[in-house]
Amino acid sequence: MTITVLLADDQPLVRAGFAYFIDTAPDMALVGQATDGAEAVALASATTPDVVVMDIRMPGLDGLAATAHISADPALAGTRVLILTTFELDEYVFTALRAGAAGFLGKSTEPADLLQAIRTVHRGESLLSPAAVKALIGRFLAQPQHNRPAAVDRLTALTALTEREREVVALVASGMNNDEIAAHLVLSPHTAKTHVNRAMTKLGARDRAQLVITAYETGLASAPQQPH
Repeated sequence: MTITVLLADDQPLVRAGFAYFIDTAPDMALVGQATDGAEAVALASATTPDVVVMDIRMPGLDGLAATAHISADPALAGTRVLILTTFELDEYVFTALRAGAAGFLGKSTEPADLLQAIRTVHRGESLLSPAAVKALIGRFLAQPQHNRPAAVDRLTALTALTEREREVVALVASGMNNDEIAAHLVLSPHTAKTHVNRAMTKLGARDRAQLVITAYETGLASAPQQPH
């Protein structure tokens, strides 16, 4: 199956380089190129790509706002957004993940890693290592309360979950995959996956990345310890 990809980046050389590698991959097809967020949203609506590779910083409507628009469009429910950043822990990445991005990738990444990242998010997985998630959450929690994005309603979010689902979400936030959760709770991998999927549905999380963020925002998971 061919993965359709939309590329959004305002830097012509970067865009041309990424476009070349995407378009020459045997399992991918480049369906459009955007130079800013507004154009990315318009092209996404027109082409309904499987994956949008989105630069986070662009003139006009930036990658954050464009990601939010795409994620909020029911017609693009199957479209995954992969954020491109100059630095691995860009200060805006947390907001992008809350807006619905499936993961993020540094612009200095190797071409093979870019293609693999596209395949990963297309499969429905999140491109986030546990260490990266904890660092992002730590940065978010270090912000003054009034500077943080609005958190989901704690009571609504937590009361929607069963006790087991809360336990599973906390383990997801700790960085465990489904097999590790299954081993920890003495469950089958299928049962662990079912609990994760049900929690995602109840919390309105598009993927595991948003599940992790919700866990920290609601206090279900503890803030990561900062190194001394």
